[in-house]
Amino acid sequence: MSNHAPPPPKTFVPPVNTLHEFDADIVEGFDDAHTMFKDLRGRCPVAHSADFEGFWVLTRYDDVIRALADYESFSTANQNVVPRVATSGRRPPLHLDPPEHTPYRRAIMPLFRPERMTFWEPVVRRLVSGLLAPLVEAGKCDICVDFSYRLPIFVLAEFFHIPAAQAERIRDIGADFNRALQVRDTAMLEKTSLFLYDVARDIIALRKEEPLDPGVDPTSAMLAARDDDGNPLPEPMILGTIRQLLVVGIIAPTTFTGSMAIHLARHPEHFSMLKDNPALVPDALEELLRLYTPYRGFARTARHDMEIGGRKIMKDEPIALAFTAANRDPAAFDDPDAFRLDRRSDRKHVAFGRGPHQCAGAPLARLMLRVTLEELVARTDGWDIAGPIPMTTWPEYGPLSVPVTFRSSDRAGG
Repeated sequence: MSNHAPPPPKTFVPPVNTLHEFDADIVEGFDDAHTMFKDLRGRCPVAHSADFEGFWVLTRYDDVIRALADYESFSTANQNVVPRVATSGRRPPLHLDPPEHTPYRRAIMPLFRPERMTFWEPVVRRLVSGLLAPLVEAGKCDICVDFSYRLPIFVLAEFFHIPAAQAERIRDIGADFNRALQVRDTAMLEKTSLFLYDVARDIIALRKEEPLDPGVDPTSAMLAARDDDGNPLPEPMILGTIRQLLVVGIIAPTTFTGSMAIHLARHPEHFSMLKDNPALVPDALEELLRLYTPYRGFARTARHDMEIGGRKIMKDEPIALAFTAANRDPAAFDDPDAFRLDRRSDRKHVAFGRGPHQCAGAPLARLMLRVTLEELVARTDGWDIAGPIPMTTWPEYGPLSVPVTFRSSDRAGG
């Protein structure tokens, strides 16, 4: 088999549109993205920036929901994030539109059913506890660098049933990939991406020799999957899918965990509420996901000329669906900047997307984040921010580093 990744799709050059209504490629503080989106929703809810080769952004909840649902008008096949990330191959299901993407989603969805999350909870709690315990004992850490950069990679290694030696390699290279993506180190991004293809290739070879139950192992599930005509899925596309699954859950938990830490440091009354009543953690997590949604640059490409909010968007222009903005739209959420646990149940946040490309791994992500929040609350009496908070920019929202000092709890480890 070739040692190269699957061939990329045809080179796509977006149309030139120099209209510039907001700055995207800027250094921000923790609150700046929300300030910018609030301004855009008020004066220009469908706005264009000439940054990142040029793109539109949708900031209203209803516009984002419409685009997520209408795959016949809004494609993920050409560009699925802003700014464009150079890729070395197509990675289903994200890089495909329905119905082409459907067999890949159908293969992986059973891995995230509720009974599988019941199985994974003690595994995730063991990993979270093992990482947090020494940090709390030390009295200080960087929540992102020391904890949330590492946790998702540990979880993914378990999820793929990867041998210990290989898992250590993924943990190291996954952290490098994460950092390279955040700071746009193109050379390192390409290097680590190709390494992850090698890892995916090794995993596939191992599962061919030692298959596992497709109901519990993603690689075995992909190898066992069939398309609508009963044919096996193409091996280059299986490789792309495994490569995609290896990293899809790394970035967002890293930055979002940092955002949770900042919120609870700023609002000790919310920390105390959870400390006194841990049963509120699941609802609190959903509200924090709404407030600090870690994606603002998931994108689609217009399949035809269209009009949204009175703006004319031309065929082939990229459109960022700003989940971060949609989840604070006052037309969808009363008092949208406030932390409240009594939200209307009919207006759900879109932190994990919606429609055909809704995050398949959302149940595992929620489990990982819930257990993290539970353990942070149980093991400490809170924390204080202890240094600068550098932020990522498009396509993510959230901190890259959150240095904290812990207040030790008498009930730590309980």
